[in-house]
Amino acid sequence: MTDTNPITGLILAGGQGRRMGGVDKGLQDFRGKRLVDHVYERLAPQVGGIIVNANQNHEAYASLGVPVVGDAIGPFAGPLAGLHAGLCVSRRPYLVSVPCDSPFLPDDLVARMFAALEGSGAEIAVAKTGRWQQPVFCLVRSGVLEHLADFLGNGGRKVDAWYATLRLAEVAFDDEADAFSNINTSDELNALQSNKQKL
Repeated sequence: MTDTNPITGLILAGGQGRRMGGVDKGLQDFRGKRLVDHVYERLAPQVGGIIVNANQNHEAYASLGVPVVGDAIGPFAGPLAGLHAGLCVSRRPYLVSVPCDSPFLPDDLVARMFAALEGSGAEIAVAKTGRWQQPVFCLVRSGVLEHLADFLGNGGRKVDAWYATLRLAEVAFDDEADAFSNINTSDELNALQSNKQKL
């Protein structure tokens, strides 16, 4: 992380972990560290600072030495509410979001998304693998905050519906689908614990 980097990293850890039995996913042990630690270590070198969005266990996430913010709308109102919370406290002109349960995210994720955003003049850049968007891996300009607040205030919660209202740049990571794998269930967590090829 460098102070001159214009991008804040946001780790989304605001969910309830229902598919994992109601536990906080980001705090689950994975190969000797918490999932959020893996995400932090990959994201931190790419950004100027990091914020964690969490609606529970704030002290555990604060052990990373970064600000922890809860949803201002909700709580547990989904990833857009987490993005809104991050934009409310970030002081940099750009913010990139990643989920707390994706420990394999690309080392060049932010650079590639920033190049696409700046090159296209879009308001938001989103990662895409094959035909599929990876909607919580996104880079936004801070100026979208008011627009997002209005969308949420009107009851909007769907990420793709909000994206449809903005100038969007899709960033292809066609050969790196595994890098965007997220761990939703205990079975997935256990299966990947011993699969060293993926990290």
